[in-house]
Amino acid sequence: MTVWTVLELLKTTAEYLDGKGVDNGRLDAERLLAQVLELDRVGLYMQFDRPMQDEELTAYRALVKRRASREPLQYIQGETEFWSLPMLVTPAVLIPRSDTEILVEEALKRLPENPRILDVGAGSGAIGIALAHEKSDAEVTALDLSAEALEVVARNADLNGVRDRLKTIQGDLAQLPEGPWDMVVSNPPYIPLADYETLMPEVRDYEPALALKAGEDGLGCYRALADQVQRILAPGGWILLEVGIGQATDVADFLRKAGLTDVSVRADYGGVDRVVCGRRP
Repeated sequence: MTVWTVLELLKTTAEYLDGKGVDNGRLDAERLLAQVLELDRVGLYMQFDRPMQDEELTAYRALVKRRASREPLQYIQGETEFWSLPMLVTPAVLIPRSDTEILVEEALKRLPENPRILDVGAGSGAIGIALAHEKSDAEVTALDLSAEALEVVARNADLNGVRDRLKTIQGDLAQLPEGPWDMVVSNPPYIPLADYETLMPEVRDYEPALALKAGEDGLGCYRALADQVQRILAPGGWILLEVGIGQATDVADFLRKAGLTDVSVRADYGGVDRVVCGRRP
């Protein structure tokens, strides 16, 4: 009977995942094995010669099978990190991505004292929770159409110690709650229907379509938000929107036509225009 060591198992698994089209197969193999063995990756490296037990192999193979089917690692593990904060994730919410941290950076530059913040299409709550964590006088309202997503928001608010300053509202961005809000932040759906089927399997087959698909041109949510900003923003209040590739110019125009000033665009660290900001006079 073959006795697998940690190192041998990692090598074989990495090759298997690579063959299934998984990016960074070795890294995912390590993270999944560390989860099964209840070690961090440093601890894993220190036990390369350790023989695997049968029950450990069974548990590991079940996780690897899920990853080989292109299920995202974050859903398999049930968590990720955003803004250096732990975030629980389920298939009810998008997986927070580092590009969205650009929106948090820009928001923190503009927040007044004791701000009232509306996080539209909150998903996991990552944006609003990061802002509440950084600004202890902030009051955040997380809006999402999905009740399941709002449950994740509440759990993440508890996890990060901001639950007393965050409330959830189930609703559609077509009718935003009255403020006045000092800041509205949103990473809304922005994938045009024609582009949806071209997404990588991890996104297309596992992340919630409700949070991704956005009509023929991908701009419908931005139009709806721009139509409401004068009504819901406090004087001097800001709206900050994450946008997809090639959408920043159109979204900036929507905000200007809505009467906002100080409209600007911020690129992410990959050079893609990622965040559009505007201010109510």
